[in-house]
Amino acid sequence: MLPRRSSLAAPPPEAAERADIDRILQAKVAAGEIPGIVAMAANERSVLYQGAFGFRNMADGARMSTDTVFRIASMVKLLTSVAALQLVEQGKLRLDEPAAAVDPSLAAEQVLAGFDAKGVPRLRLAQKPITLRQLLSHTSGFSYVLWDPNVVRYLKAARHHPHLPRKPLMFEPGTRWAYGNSIDHVGRMVEIASGQSLDRYFRDHITGPLGMDDTAFSLSEKQRAREASLHVREADGALVPQPLERQAMPTTFSGGGGIYSTAPDYLTLTQALLAGGSLGGARILRPETVALMSVNQIGNLQAGVLKTTNPALSNDVDFFPGTRLRWGLGHMINLDPVREGRRAGSLTWAGLFNTYYWIDPTMRIAGVIMMQILPFADTHALVAYRHFERGIYRDFGQA
Repeated sequence: MLPRRSSLAAPPPEAAERADIDRILQAKVAAGEIPGIVAMAANERSVLYQGAFGFRNMADGARMSTDTVFRIASMVKLLTSVAALQLVEQGKLRLDEPAAAVDPSLAAEQVLAGFDAKGVPRLRLAQKPITLRQLLSHTSGFSYVLWDPNVVRYLKAARHHPHLPRKPLMFEPGTRWAYGNSIDHVGRMVEIASGQSLDRYFRDHITGPLGMDDTAFSLSEKQRAREASLHVREADGALVPQPLERQAMPTTFSGGGGIYSTAPDYLTLTQALLAGGSLGGARILRPETVALMSVNQIGNLQAGVLKTTNPALSNDVDFFPGTRLRWGLGHMINLDPVREGRRAGSLTWAGLFNTYYWIDPTMRIAGVIMMQILPFADTHALVAYRHFERGIYRDFGQA
């Protein structure tokens, strides 16, 4: 077990630089565009900026604070990727061997080959086995129903044909990129290879050593009291606060979603990766493994652009129009620099409820911004995200 460190809780020194970022984010809240925001940025040594604005819940007036707890959904995928790569370092998992050698449920996967004249799916066996590298880089063939009309069509047809597999591959492994439930399978491989449940593995090997005490699949009563409510944006732009989700003690854990965290906790994880896998005396990965995470794993395949099948849950997603996007082992990578923001080779992803992070290895800057809004890729949330990022680079880009 790695040595434990205290959570990164010390506030950054007051500085004139933070005033402009404060003003911009506060204006988004004051205009009613966003219920509440927590934003933080750091280099590998210290926090550069932190701010909390607006409300956890617009109905009861509970204020945002930096220790507010958020549902971060797919941002757990980075934790799962780190866990898998820890086991690769130990020789318990291998990137390019068949994943079915660890998890037999991934053997003999079937690929959707189209639909016949009656709309019945046509399936064939995959020509090659799925690998951990393909799962981590979303080239396995698994695809989410939320962003893939072929999955929608398949699931509708499969209701009338119970013999069909529940989740076939949408393409031959390694031939395309599609965002899907690949990391759920990685989480299961972590459990099998380590002999621990995913929540226990995270606690023993990542969140515990880094002092990420507010990152978990279930919340204590004290954490629950700090949780932000989800707000749904109506067609007219109004935000409607939702009741907190029911709490139930989970017995299974997803590598791809369903976790809670705070901005300081998640920023700590990004700092550890920015620093080459070690922070405050706790090492979670070797420097060469962290470097491998940021290497394009998918060649010339385009990544990161998603067309929604359910506008209530997600808008269309294209965070950086016109920018070449690829995928590494855990993050999306922009091959081109973003104007007034992150440099080429930066790493990023997000969670369904409009939580976002980025890591810029060139400028030695990492940032986290958290909101609780549906649908995903909310226009106002993305504007706040971009303004925050530009403010950080304007004020701290030479730090």
